[in-house]
Amino acid sequence: MNNWNDGYVVDIAYTYGYYPGMNPARLPLAFAFHGLQAPAVQTACELGFGQGLSTNFHAAASTVRWWGNDFNPHQAAFAQELAAASGSGAQMEDSSFSRFCRRDDLPDFDFIALHGIWSWVSQENRAIIFDFIDRKLKPGGVLYISYNTQPGWSAFMPLRDLLVQHTQQAGNEEQGLPTAARIDAALAFATRMFEADPVYAQANPFMRDRLKLLQQQSHSYLAHEYFNRDWHAESFADMHRQLAQAGLQFACSSHYADHLDMANLTPAQRQLMQEIGDPVLQQSVRDFMVNQQFRRDYWVRGAQVMDERQRVQALALQSVVLLTEPDKVPLTIQNVASEITLNRLIYEPILQALSDYLPHTLVDLAASLAHRNLNLSQVLDSVLMLIGTGHAAPLPAETDAAARAQVARRAGALNAYLLQRAALPLPVAEAGDIGHLVSPVTGGGVRVDRIEQLFLLARQDCGDDIDAWPALVWRHIAAQGKRLVREGVRLEGEAENLAELATQAHLFARTRLPLLRALQVA
Repeated sequence: MNNWNDGYVVDIAYTYGYYPGMNPARLPLAFAFHGLQAPAVQTACELGFGQGLSTNFHAAASTVRWWGNDFNPHQAAFAQELAAASGSGAQMEDSSFSRFCRRDDLPDFDFIALHGIWSWVSQENRAIIFDFIDRKLKPGGVLYISYNTQPGWSAFMPLRDLLVQHTQQAGNEEQGLPTAARIDAALAFATRMFEADPVYAQANPFMRDRLKLLQQQSHSYLAHEYFNRDWHAESFADMHRQLAQAGLQFACSSHYADHLDMANLTPAQRQLMQEIGDPVLQQSVRDFMVNQQFRRDYWVRGAQVMDERQRVQALALQSVVLLTEPDKVPLTIQNVASEITLNRLIYEPILQALSDYLPHTLVDLAASLAHRNLNLSQVLDSVLMLIGTGHAAPLPAETDAAARAQVARRAGALNAYLLQRAALPLPVAEAGDIGHLVSPVTGGGVRVDRIEQLFLLARQDCGDDIDAWPALVWRHIAAQGKRLVREGVRLEGEAENLAELATQAHLFARTRLPLLRALQVA
């Protein structure tokens, strides 16, 4: 390596995202849908964990022992703070791939995860990562890997290269311009170029909208998504060729909505896919059908195939729980190429059955809805869509009472830390919004925005005296220099903000709080 950051952006912090595909509790349902037996995960590792939110959530909310690394010391320090707050014992190391992956004291892993990392590291680091997977993933173990892919990136790649070239032009680095300033300058230059109507823009007219979208996104996202020195968009076939050398085979997508071809492909596309016998070619063709840009996949070393009886039983006994209030679940969703309207006669009864916010097995759901002429297959497809759109979650396998109590304590401790962090005054709070808390019920993260977190914090101080919450929340918001927005208008005065907080507090207590309590987030 030429320098410590090896071409990776370091002067802008990585986003505080949570990525549910890295939750091992999601493996059994996805695998069973495709007729495979998921492994029991006891040891897991994330390479390049960024801010470490996902690893810490999954370590706190389960009995899985986690390890991980990130080369950025500021990010690793924050991840270590989270691990210490929860008491999960997650080993979050400030280390390069070269050093971490060559440690001789690491266990073998049931689960290894890389979110986006493969697309943004050098060929040297890719070789180190591949060697690590080859040596340290157990037989039967699962690799989660997400990466930029073809053909969805094909048209954008020349523009991305031009933007990076502009940030690296003579004068920028010598003058010490920060990455954010260089990104802004590159986007402004690209806008001027498009105003000159290049033939590239004529041949790819949607790139104008893509450029406008980039200008609306945060520097944190842009810097790490597009402006690292190393950037790859790999085809599924190329990924298969590499991972097959380590004895891995493709299991399925980690994105649950991808499992439903009826929702993603036209009849003609499904017919063509059914005629393709080779699974690698089939996935490659599917990427063309949906113009895939980003794959999120599970690969397994030595797949254990279920017979049909085992598959149906595993699916029937899988438990799920809602993550969204039933009346907030949209029945119209945007597909890759069109808008889909979900069948109310199917989804509304299922949402009603799940509205107690308790776990339900799929077989129990189907039995309770038999009078609505819904069968297990329809319930399964609907649940996969709800999970894929973030409105439901599969549950991890049952554990004993002592393990459940331990997990609940750790999740509660991590949530307490995050709620206190939500109240921090500027400039610390500007380091990045964390929009999730952890649920010991699902073994992963649940969407809870900043205002909702502050309501939970106020509830800790004032109990169920909802009318007392707004003043405490306003104190934190005002200290952060922020204001509420109502119907697109920023509320400047204290009275206006308090009135809006009072309205939101009562709505939160009536609708959102019962769900968060059921998920043991509150």
